Amino acid sequence: MDIVIKTATLDDVADILKIEQACFSAPWTEQGIAESIENDNTHLYLALAGSKLAGYMGVQIFSGEGYVTNIATLPEFRRKGVAKALIERALKNEMDFLTLEVRESNAPAIALYESLGFERVGVRPHFYRNPDENALLMTKFLEEKNG
Repeated sequence: MDIVIKTATLDDVADILKIEQACFSAPWTEQGIAESIENDNTHLYLALAGSKLAGYMGVQIFSGEGYVTNIATLPEFRRKGVAKALIERALKNEMDFLTLEVRESNAPAIALYESLGFERVGVRPHFYRNPDENALLMTKFLEEKNG
């Protein structure tokens, strides 16, 4: 599958909202998505599979520290390289590391993140709601660790 990654604009808010609503029990609002796009420290990327929207990812970068705000792939495009393409695009930003949270039960996502070099660095108890679940905190270090 040919996947193209593009930077989201305000014209993409409605499409991102559709992905949020299809993928999450507590989706972001239209206003929250628009504010993220307008934030200079936030990068939102859309994944297109052919001409169809397949997923999106948000990354905030502060002082070289990267934080994934959300990553979502529509169900019909899962396990087809969409999330991997989004993460690979995000990793092109200048930062020392990229951190994300993932549900402990999300084995496919955890396997993907580990295959891309993310390490398990902690647990955030009761991080998710609907249902309540811990989050694994995972980080990919992009600079060589000293010591």
